[in-house]
Amino acid sequence: MNFDFSEEQVALQDTVRRFVAKDYTFEKRRAIRDAPAGWSREVWQALADLGVLALNVDEDYGGLGYGPLETGLVMGAFGAGLLLEPYLAAAVIAPALIRRVASADFQEQWLPNIATGESVVVLAHVDARNEAVAELDGSLSGRKAVVAHGGCADLLLVSAQTAQGNTGLFAVMPGTEGVSLRDYPTLDGQRAADLVLSNAPATRIDAGGAQNAIDAALGIGLAALCAEAVGIMEATVAATTEYLKTRQQFGQPIGRFQALQHRMADMLMHLEQARSMSYLAAMHCTSEDQAARQRTLSAAKVTIGQACRFIAQNAVQLHGGMVMTDELILSHWFKRLTAIEMTFGDTDTHLQRFAALSSQPSHTA
Repeated sequence: MNFDFSEEQVALQDTVRRFVAKDYTFEKRRAIRDAPAGWSREVWQALADLGVLALNVDEDYGGLGYGPLETGLVMGAFGAGLLLEPYLAAAVIAPALIRRVASADFQEQWLPNIATGESVVVLAHVDARNEAVAELDGSLSGRKAVVAHGGCADLLLVSAQTAQGNTGLFAVMPGTEGVSLRDYPTLDGQRAADLVLSNAPATRIDAGGAQNAIDAALGIGLAALCAEAVGIMEATVAATTEYLKTRQQFGQPIGRFQALQHRMADMLMHLEQARSMSYLAAMHCTSEDQAARQRTLSAAKVTIGQACRFIAQNAVQLHGGMVMTDELILSHWFKRLTAIEMTFGDTDTHLQRFAALSSQPSHTA
């Protein structure tokens, strides 16, 4: 299969890599992480100026109208820099969902602002144990746990059970009466929030089929997350290789020891398998064949989850305990890879899902 990219796609990736290297250094990221908000509006606007917030917004609404492949290249370029800003939630998942489920008026109102960085829109959706319920007057009550970047949202897209027993999607404004958000940092330095709704004003934005649209948008997000993981693993493998060349033991670099060479070869094998599966996920995450799409995404998440764990843990073992100090970026790569392995379902969950889907015939959603 040909995985060559066009000149335009390569230029996009190179632009983002230069931005990360120059304007999103490890020291700057640590300062942003330690600030009260945990993310930077200034950086967000810089990303808008680069055009990357407009990738998943249609041209009719001021965007670039690109797709998962370009998004994956951007996410991979962000990988080594460990972006703290809500790119996946607000620039990938949210516009993918809005264009599938919302009216033209709603898209006209929000998509241009997403593209320019003026508005941060995130999805609040978890399983039924934390589900919100739509009241007869259109308000919402209930809770959502661990809403990614919920604390920085200008608008929340909240899934809720309707009186008809299906899933609806509702627009909720943070800061209004009946809306409570508890913001906190996560293991990997990102931000999340617990959302509590008590007869909160809400506007339904879907005309039916919200659950299918949410699943489709989360599938696009999963493919983008896989690309980010590959970018982090590339940086982790490169840093470990360099360390083995410079760390001396018994009068020679430890990279000359055959046992460690074998370990690095295994890490490279996992990385290349993960890279191929991330490309496959990007190519199939918008497929109309729902079962085939979910099967491919689960296969990708299993492969990448296994690679995240193997590469991260072996990098720590090869560097030694000092690598887990906060002053070294490899400890932050380790934490992010650990979080990615658990996000959108862990490796075991997707392995079980893949097995179940593989026993069923494909059908068109």
